[in-house]
Amino acid sequence: MNEEYILTLSCPDRVGIVHAVSGLLTATSCNILDSAQHADLGTGMFFMRIKFAGGDVSRGELESRFEVVAREFKIQWQLHDASHRPRVLLLASKIGHCLNDLLYRHSSGLLAADVRGVVSNHGDFEALTRAHGLPFYHFPVSSENRVEQEARILSLIDSERIELVVLARYMQVLSPNLCRALSGKAINIHHSFLPSFKGAKPYAQAHERGVKLIGATAHFVTEDLDEGPIIEQDVARVDHGYSVEQMTATGRDVESVVLSRAVSWFIQRRLLLNGSRTIVFR
Repeated sequence: MNEEYILTLSCPDRVGIVHAVSGLLTATSCNILDSAQHADLGTGMFFMRIKFAGGDVSRGELESRFEVVAREFKIQWQLHDASHRPRVLLLASKIGHCLNDLLYRHSSGLLAADVRGVVSNHGDFEALTRAHGLPFYHFPVSSENRVEQEARILSLIDSERIELVVLARYMQVLSPNLCRALSGKAINIHHSFLPSFKGAKPYAQAHERGVKLIGATAHFVTEDLDEGPIIEQDVARVDHGYSVEQMTATGRDVESVVLSRAVSWFIQRRLLLNGSRTIVFR
């Protein structure tokens, strides 16, 4: 059998987990291609990601045998087809650098996902989206129709069987209900000046204060605004010679790279949640 799979798991840490999992794969003639693990001493939890080639049993038989191991070690696990391209929905508003970057990576084959379209509360990026051969959904948002438009987004997520929602600078605060519905499958990006420079024009505020580092943070979406489990962060150094425009351009570059990394790691099943933190098997 030539199928390749990715197994991700978490459980209370104890002796014998790796032996049990790898032993099962060996017993079914599976070939381990890549393996990573982490024991969190603070929480007492164990995390693992294994990519392997299928052996001499069917997927159903493999899952049945692994369920026996899972019960013994109290393992929460998922088995993924490594060739599967997760179905992704992009959300954006009027700032397009992250959206443009993800669309380019998708159309050029650098992002191994099945992007199903772009949702926006503005119509600015319809031409860009359609140029990449993707559907564009214009859902204008106001205080009067917010609940209705979020229901339309959820309906689209259900009908397209979306596995990941990416807020590519979608400048709307999601309701608690929508955040709960997207728990563990929505990623957001923001500048790392928070909470120092909230509100409008954060780069102008940073310029005024003379900051020396510009950064970005990608995180899972939760009900706590911009406080979900952090996936990736990066920074770029600036100095007194930078104008507001140059700071903004630098920040947008960092945001694009950080978001694309987070999305790629999700697609590759390299992210596991550990309470308010993440495990990232790079």
